[in-house]
Amino acid sequence: MRPHHAPVPSAHLLPGQSPVEDYAVVGDGHTAALVSRDGSVDWLCLPGFDSDACFAALLGGPEHGRWRLAVAGATCERRRWVGDSFVLETTYRSATGTAVAVDAMPLGDGRADLVRRLTCTEGEVEVEHEWTVRFGYGAVEPWVQHVQDAQGCDTIRATAGPDALVLRGTRLPRADDHHHVDRFTLRAGESVDLSLTWTPSWRPTPPRLPDGARVEATATAWGLWARGCRYQGRYREAVVRSLLVLRMLTDSATGGIVAAATTSLPESPGGTRNWDYRYTWLRDAALTVEALVEQGFRHEATQWRDWLLRAVAGDPRDVQIMYRVDGGRRMPERELDHLPGWAGSRPVRVGNGAVDQVQHDVLGEVMCALAVARDAGLAETTASWALQRRLVDALLDGWQEPDRGIWEVRGAPRRFTHSGVMTWAAVDRAVRGARAYGLAAPLARWEAARDEIHADVLARGWSSRRRSFVQHEGAEHTDAALLQIPLVGFLPADDPRVLSTVAAVREELEVAPGLLLRYRTEATDDGLAGPEAPFLACSSWLADALARAGDVDGATRVLDAVVPLGGDLGLLAEQYDPVGGHMLGNVPQALSHLALVRAAHSHGRAERLRAERSGAPVAGPDREQRRTTDEEDRG
Repeated sequence: MRPHHAPVPSAHLLPGQSPVEDYAVVGDGHTAALVSRDGSVDWLCLPGFDSDACFAALLGGPEHGRWRLAVAGATCERRRWVGDSFVLETTYRSATGTAVAVDAMPLGDGRADLVRRLTCTEGEVEVEHEWTVRFGYGAVEPWVQHVQDAQGCDTIRATAGPDALVLRGTRLPRADDHHHVDRFTLRAGESVDLSLTWTPSWRPTPPRLPDGARVEATATAWGLWARGCRYQGRYREAVVRSLLVLRMLTDSATGGIVAAATTSLPESPGGTRNWDYRYTWLRDAALTVEALVEQGFRHEATQWRDWLLRAVAGDPRDVQIMYRVDGGRRMPERELDHLPGWAGSRPVRVGNGAVDQVQHDVLGEVMCALAVARDAGLAETTASWALQRRLVDALLDGWQEPDRGIWEVRGAPRRFTHSGVMTWAAVDRAVRGARAYGLAAPLARWEAARDEIHADVLARGWSSRRRSFVQHEGAEHTDAALLQIPLVGFLPADDPRVLSTVAAVREELEVAPGLLLRYRTEATDDGLAGPEAPFLACSSWLADALARAGDVDGATRVLDAVVPLGGDLGLLAEQYDPVGGHMLGNVPQALSHLALVRAAHSHGRAERLRAERSGAPVAGPDREQRRTTDEEDRG
């Protein structure tokens, strides 16, 4: 285990900013709001995940927009979810009393609303209310006016360009120097109810809906969905929360799955590794679908496959590695100079320049996901299989060319070992699908290519000196993505080459128990400066590989190190700094959560197999967890 040193984020935070792990997230299947521990909504893009933010204090300060509803002088005593939902309940205690806040984004009513309620439950509390709207990621101050809605109720409406926000409630704040503020007392049993609604600026103020009933219905809807989870192992709470995060990051209208709800939360405080993750990466979305399908959620697979057909329609040579949530192709990367960044981390970026990269591994993840969905009963259509044939044939025309790899390096392209493994996986799943389901395909060509790719990876990706697979051809260092070799069935999990690679990855990249770097930045030409913290998905890949190899205790130790990092709400960012004890990177991160779900799935299966072999009783049989075939291991 090699040492890791990273700056402590709290020492770099700007006034009004909070640590990443202090944020809760509430969402409605179209967008999400980040709510700090002290009751400030510091990030919200409306009406969609990849829309401009109207509250951007997360990446700046209060002057860049926030909605704060707080108890003066209070400490946050407890935060919890209402059941298996994204209805957030926070308890505050001050010297004079106690209050409970409830935050939610209602589901299923065709609206983009954020509902907030603060109730004094004991004594009395002083409430501080600040509403500062800044459209365009904090750059545009709106025109604000007091108007009446269709029911004759007073509202505050903020308008700029195509966007309008409407605030209403039992008590509205007053204008004060380009902000709206209020301060008042609540006594035991008293509440203040507030709601925020986005609407196109050219439309009239929409009517108010019954917030209490909508919040209850939202909590119920989330809970009913979560009941579909098949997993019954020791990490069930973390698995269910992770699945909920994945569902929340899935746009319920289009089926697009975003990688995270935020942009530009850094991989290192004060550094430049700051990226916009509010888009649909084919890789991350495909892996999300696999995690969901394994746990019994087929609808999302159908919805995503339909999204995929629309997004990549046309010439397969024009396929991108990522798209907008609605399948749009344009997301030019630009820098927002007016924002100082979280913990002073600049540049703040929107859009993502990696959209134009070639990454050969992407189709592997897509084909694996489609194979899992197919085996779960999602029948191929003429269009869906035709698309897969075209994509595989296009991949075979250029698979030997260097690419940018899973980590989207901005240095020189390489022949990455992981890219070769996933290229093999793409062809392998195509071959298996054609054979198992009688689908028309050029099987002789595909099978020959599959064998050729497998041999090529073994020859070029293996280092006899290291006794390990290495990051790319000609390298002598590893990469945590190599842990996926057994996860996709390229080699069996107990193959000596796999076991020695897992050991080499741990020796080089494990910087705290169970926590791995993606790669050593000093050894990898990624085109960027500065360090980064351990990448949480890599920890779950390690646990998954160990479980598949039969090392249940080793997998348990890794998962026991990762799961508690989700804190009181079970939310994982992209990375974790074990020195400072802080989350880093964009949040909540789909890749971190989906990898945890899949590792827990493999761990539960391995635990059951060990118990069955030892003759010990196996409690709560679960059909999916009891499957131990090679076919599932390859899934």
